[in-house]
Amino acid sequence: MMPIDIRPDKLTQEMLDYSRKLGQGMENLLNAEKIDTGVSPKEPVYTEDKLVLYRYDTPEGVTPDPVPLLIVYALVNRPYMTDIQEDRSTIKGLLATGQDVYLIDWGYPDQADRAITLDDYINGYIDRCVDHIREAHGVEKINILGICQGGAFSLMYTSMHQDKVNSLVTMVTPVDFKTPDNLLSAWVQNVDIDLAVDTMGNIPGELLNWTFLSLKPFSLTGQKYVNMVDVLDDPDKVKNFLRMEKWIFDSPDQAGETFRQFIKDFYQRNGFINGGVMLAGQEVDLKNVTCPVLNIYAMQDHLVPPDASKALKGLTGSSDYTELAFPGGHIGIYVSGKAQKEVTPAIGKWLNAHSA
Repeated sequence: MMPIDIRPDKLTQEMLDYSRKLGQGMENLLNAEKIDTGVSPKEPVYTEDKLVLYRYDTPEGVTPDPVPLLIVYALVNRPYMTDIQEDRSTIKGLLATGQDVYLIDWGYPDQADRAITLDDYINGYIDRCVDHIREAHGVEKINILGICQGGAFSLMYTSMHQDKVNSLVTMVTPVDFKTPDNLLSAWVQNVDIDLAVDTMGNIPGELLNWTFLSLKPFSLTGQKYVNMVDVLDDPDKVKNFLRMEKWIFDSPDQAGETFRQFIKDFYQRNGFINGGVMLAGQEVDLKNVTCPVLNIYAMQDHLVPPDASKALKGLTGSSDYTELAFPGGHIGIYVSGKAQKEVTPAIGKWLNAHSA
């Protein structure tokens, strides 16, 4: 067994460096400017209740694809994760490939929204946003990019409105909600969802956020703050860290009735696999999805395990189905440098190749 080799001079230097970083870090934290929520220029083009539909500005010198792209994000977090900083922006990357990008910002539901249903989101809000874009561009069909829960929404929407969707991209999207490695699903199987919604009305975003963090308690709630010391003396890295922290804890409440149906129909009944999901009296059938589909999953995803997403293969009625695996996690697929070089350009290339 090797003895522990701790040199006093080296230990002293490490302590001095650590103290210096802490001191500089406090100054950088105090001087940090307001943390923005998205960096790419955009403008609101349609509003309804809490919802805002944004259109992003086309970069100078780029000719936009004739088929516009709508991004449908999850309800449980804020969509500016896709545009978190200048050099790590999925939206900026998509714009560079010629996509004419729209995004739905769901806003922050309050108790006035507790009765909003899954049908209201799918056949109401999303459908009216799609119709707005179709009318604005004079096209019959648009492209849709669904992210996480937004991908599940996009699958439901396309199955019921295939005539309005040219191509569909799903990113880290749960399809099989009961894979053996899905810890989140295992936790929720025996939860009395009716009691929770009937008691609280809307489900607090903070409650859900801490549930997600507890899936990886050491790395997500402890180790990252220890590692933060290594970047404290760099003002730009401090701001990037604060951006991520702002996003992590910026969790909207969930409309009670939508939460009730989504958890029961998908996490507890595994509706995409077993069927039985009803919207407006019609069953959701993924065989109705006949447009080209690009399904992207993250190989180290702790929220949507790869098998949960790969289950989409064979469930749709599409003859043009493609999978793309990303060697990273649920968040890294948007913010890592590797994703900016590989995933986003691949999406743009695939969409361009499938333009109507």
